[in-house]
Amino acid sequence: MKTRKLLMIPGPTPVARSIQDQMGRETVAFGDPAFVKDFKDLLEDLKVLFKCSGEAFVVAGTGTMGMEMAIANTTKKGDNVLIVSHGFFGDRFIDLCNRKGLNADVISSEWGETVPVEKIREKLKEKKYAAMTVTHVDTSTGVCASVAEIGKMMKEFPETMYIVDGVCATAGEPEYVDEMGIDVLLTGSQKAFGVAPGLTMLWVSQKAMDRRKSLGTIPEFYIDFEKWLPIMKDPSKYYATPAVNLVWALKESVRIIKEEGIENRYARHKKYAAAMQDALETLGFKVLAKEGCRAVTLSNLVYPEGTDDAKFRGLLAEEGIMVAGGLAAYAGRMFRLGHMGNVDKHDLVSVIATIERALYRAGMPVELGKGVGVVQKHLME
Repeated sequence: MKTRKLLMIPGPTPVARSIQDQMGRETVAFGDPAFVKDFKDLLEDLKVLFKCSGEAFVVAGTGTMGMEMAIANTTKKGDNVLIVSHGFFGDRFIDLCNRKGLNADVISSEWGETVPVEKIREKLKEKKYAAMTVTHVDTSTGVCASVAEIGKMMKEFPETMYIVDGVCATAGEPEYVDEMGIDVLLTGSQKAFGVAPGLTMLWVSQKAMDRRKSLGTIPEFYIDFEKWLPIMKDPSKYYATPAVNLVWALKESVRIIKEEGIENRYARHKKYAAAMQDALETLGFKVLAKEGCRAVTLSNLVYPEGTDDAKFRGLLAEEGIMVAGGLAAYAGRMFRLGHMGNVDKHDLVSVIATIERALYRAGMPVELGKGVGVVQKHLME
């Protein structure tokens, strides 16, 4: 009998059966009245859940497209953009901005740390920035930025669009667009929403929509807010074909979130992250992100001295758990473990038990059951 594989990378995340069922439905025309209603209801739910009085966009594409969409609709060639980077994916904005002819300044933190809010404030005072990007959770480091605190500070700079990359955070870390002063929040379907890859979602403030209008015709075609806005107002209209079955899947994901309660979902992610990180540290791993800025959606674990990355992750895969490797300078030095979306307590216990078995098989010192005991204590609190 083959070992069942459990997908625990930082995305795509496990897809619940009811969400899979929506993806397997017989596809209908995008103008089908029932689908149009479903799409409308989804858009309204997204605005309510994330407290956005502006517009919500759901478009076929990835989170990276959402990043480009945010920049394309709020800036023009020659504008200044401030990029606040906490790792590999924060840096992705650099190339994106350079290709658009923007003047990009970058403030970076050491991997595992965040850029202090005061440092961001001082940088914003230096010149007029059309936009600023912050990655809420950088998947390469497991660092969580102080998005709400930064949003309060951004009230001092109303001319600067506050863009938040929520790809590895939205629906796992608290995000409320209006309350946090966010102008564009973007994410993808495959992370904490627990849907297959293929959709990018954006929440856009009225201020950002006004900025888009002030730009006139922009070079970008497919990702233009003004091309998509009529469809978001009335999904029966056509601009480009929506991913019908993924829209249904996202609607089911949102139903699950509403049933759980968004605040309960945030609390669950926080509890699960504490359980996993405590257990993994007990087993000898080091969480890369420092305490106080650790994400709840994933953990980035630096290996104990002498661990062979390829061998360890290979053994994990044989035992049934798929994790991701480290990036950039941490390639071969750590692995990345997702614990977001619709992952449940049974998954957590299984993952830690499997990691113990892999450590044992790799010849590493491990007391079998020790990590599992830590997780169980957290779950029973």
